[in-house]
Amino acid sequence: MRYLAVVTAAAFLLLLEGNCLAQTRLNATEIEAKIEVLLGQMTLEEKLGQLHQLSGLANGSYNPDLLELARKGLLGSTLTVRGARMANELHNATLESRLKIPILMAFDVIHGYRTLFPIPLGETASWDLKAVERASSIAAAEAASAGIHWTFAPMLDVARDPRWGRVMEGSGEDVYLGSEMAKARVRGFQGSDYGQKDKILACAKHFVGYGAAEGGRDYNTVDMSERRLRETYLPPFKAAIDAGVDSFMTAFNELNGMPATANKFLLREILRGEWQFDGLVVSDWNSVEELINHGLAADKSEAARLSLNGGTDMEMNSATYRENGAKLVESGKVTIETINSAVRNVLRIKYRLGLFEQPPFVSEQHEKDTLLKPEFLQAAREIAGKSLVLLKNENETLPIDINKIKQLAVIGSLADDKPNTLDWWPGDARAADSITILQGLRDYVSAANLTSSVAVTFSKGCESVCDSDKDFAAAVIAAGAADFVVVVVGEIRSVSGEAASLSSIDLSGRQLDLVKEIAQTGKPYVVVLKNGRPLTINWLAENAPAILVAWHAGTMVGLRWRMFSSEPSTPVETPHEFPTEPRTNSPQLRLQKHRTTI
Repeated sequence: MRYLAVVTAAAFLLLLEGNCLAQTRLNATEIEAKIEVLLGQMTLEEKLGQLHQLSGLANGSYNPDLLELARKGLLGSTLTVRGARMANELHNATLESRLKIPILMAFDVIHGYRTLFPIPLGETASWDLKAVERASSIAAAEAASAGIHWTFAPMLDVARDPRWGRVMEGSGEDVYLGSEMAKARVRGFQGSDYGQKDKILACAKHFVGYGAAEGGRDYNTVDMSERRLRETYLPPFKAAIDAGVDSFMTAFNELNGMPATANKFLLREILRGEWQFDGLVVSDWNSVEELINHGLAADKSEAARLSLNGGTDMEMNSATYRENGAKLVESGKVTIETINSAVRNVLRIKYRLGLFEQPPFVSEQHEKDTLLKPEFLQAAREIAGKSLVLLKNENETLPIDINKIKQLAVIGSLADDKPNTLDWWPGDARAADSITILQGLRDYVSAANLTSSVAVTFSKGCESVCDSDKDFAAAVIAAGAADFVVVVVGEIRSVSGEAASLSSIDLSGRQLDLVKEIAQTGKPYVVVLKNGRPLTINWLAENAPAILVAWHAGTMVGLRWRMFSSEPSTPVETPHEFPTEPRTNSPQLRLQKHRTTI
């Protein structure tokens, strides 16, 4: 049987290589009919298996137990398993199962797969919906070539406290802007039909209120009125539905005392009832089991009961559904119709993806040809350029007239740090493929049609964590010898992202001291911020002649668009305020009292 499965997979791959396989798509009525037939053939154990998503390994592979569950037809979805070869091995395993139901392969393709774009907050700073849609479309094409069907993006949490680490993953403070970006990203990932070979299923997350965690502390409680919920936090999710999003992820947090993963008001009344959503709802990582930590459930069985009855269809990583579902049905605590309804939502997505009509084998050659295409890299460079925000430009410090200088000094270890070209959510991007700020500036200067040569020098000033001034002197010498200085400071990749909340959002370590030392040279300079969140930069705002926000820009850099040219124009507004101090009260009250935007 296993030999037959391998031969079958090979045959399909040959057809895919030659583009000889025609895909027949089912209409909605046909899909619902097939779902009912399949449900009637499934055992309860197989149904519960469809509600289970299990993570693979960080490198894209998987443990043997995952493959064994697939062979038994007891696994609905995987997380992190990726790459054409791994995907084909996994799909081969499903052909050995009784009903041969395809696996739904998921991965966090947040702002790129192999070609990495600026963080979503940076993309939003472009104010360019078409560019953001294009970035998501490229991410989908690369991910699909590697066997991925489903991404856990976009993150639609309105976030107004920059101490919260995941502010980098969203679209900032504004409800309308966040809603428009939600639609753009969904369109990019899914297109008009996410069953197309270069599209993937998007996921609206985290439903809902996650960005309003008290004190900006990740996973913290959320308390708000229903009016605020409906006016501020729900609209981006409704916009995603209007754009066709077909999956939702529940939030980790409690909303007014009830964890989102078991929240009937959110999942059944609003999402399924008011909005008539018929797609798939997945929990966040272990968030079903974490109902125990919330104090809502006494044990795993009760956690499964509350989550299933609450409206969460699929459980990510933990296995409370699979381990306790049968006894819950037998005892009457969960009805078989509740199980069937959840399974329908899973199968409906798989049919809409076309996984049954065209077995989901992928070509390794197509994957190789798709990743890091030159046109993808060019798009990443352009979008990185559009995401730049010019916070300050005193006396037209920028753009630099490259023909009037002989030496350009670049200061700061983050300017030449390939690992930190990535960020908390790098997809499958590789640091080795990235262009650093220093390399980007040197490439521009070497390619420019200059009247005389320009030397680009570099001094790190301090290490990325900048806890010592022992290298300051060398940086000051380099700056003093230059005609213009680019000082790169900001955040390393690990300090903004999930579980990366901060009490202080000042420049860390001795970075500000380094900038002050460079300022003392009297040479014209620009401070380039490489950051994942808004920072408190009061001294820079008052004293630096120019400040350019570059964010965590991904695989490519786009500094030349602002450093050496005024075209295209660079935004002077950010999607999230840079406060003068960390926010400690409500954004509405603070904005009524005084503005602290730089």
